[in-house]
Amino acid sequence: MPTARKRARTYDSVKIRDALKNQFGQVRQAVAALTPEQLALDTRLPGWTVRDLAAHITMAVETVSRNLARDEPPAPELTLLDWPFATAARAGDIADGTRDLAAAHPDLDALYARTEERFLEALAAPGSRVLAARTGAMTLSDYLVTRTVELVVHTDDLNAAVPGLDIPHDRQALAACTRLLADALAAKAPGGSTEVRIPPYAVVQCVEGPKHTRGTPPNVVETDPLTWIRLATGRLGWKDALDAAKVSASGERADLDGLLPLMG
Repeated sequence: MPTARKRARTYDSVKIRDALKNQFGQVRQAVAALTPEQLALDTRLPGWTVRDLAAHITMAVETVSRNLARDEPPAPELTLLDWPFATAARAGDIADGTRDLAAAHPDLDALYARTEERFLEALAAPGSRVLAARTGAMTLSDYLVTRTVELVVHTDDLNAAVPGLDIPHDRQALAACTRLLADALAAKAPGGSTEVRIPPYAVVQCVEGPKHTRGTPPNVVETDPLTWIRLATGRLGWKDALDAAKVSASGERADLDGLLPLMG
C-alpha cells in the first residue's frame, strides 16, 4: 500500500453529506424508472447486469449504517489516501454479495427506500465516530468521502450501460471523488516532475524527477473529471484515452500508463 508523503486535504463535512444525499436521490429516481429490459442489460463491469449494479449502489451506501451498528474500534487504521489501495482485496467478495443482494430484492424501489431511510439516520452521527469498515477502521467523516467515489463512479457506470440515461452528478460529490483519486495518484507516485490537471477540481504534483518552480511545468497531464475517474478506476485505459483525445500529455514524464488504474 502506498504511503502518503503529505497530509490529505480536508473536506467540508456538511457539503459531503448533502452531496451524498443528493446523488443517492438522483440514482434512486433513475433506477425506479428503468424497465425490466433495461435492468437486464449488461454493464461494463464483467458479469454484472444493470440490476446487479443498481443493487450494489445500495450496498455501497448501506455500509455506513452497517458499520455504525458495529462496536467502535479504538482508533482509525486507514486515512483517506490509504483507502483506494485497500479496496482491491475485497473485489471478489463484493461481486458475490452484489449478485446475492440483487437476487434477494426483486423490488429495487423498496430496497432503495429502506437504504435511504437508514442512510439519512446514519448521517446524524458525529464525523469523529470511528467505523469498523472491512477495508480498515476509518472516521465517519473520511468514510463518507469514500462514498462519493462509490456513488459517482457507479452513476457513471449506469449512464454508460443504459442508452439515453443521463443521471446528473452532484457537483460536490464529483469534486470530492476527483480530488481523492488525484491525491491518491500523488501518494502512489510522489514527486514534483509532473503536474496533473483536472479542471476545475484538482491539480497535483507527482512522479519522481526534477521539480519545476516557476513557469509552465515540463510534464503536464490534463483531462476532465469523468475521464480522470474512469482512468483511475480502470474503466478507461490510458492509451485509449490518448487515442480518443480525452487526455493530453506532454513531456517525457507525462506517461501515466504504468500508474493507472489506482483502484479496480
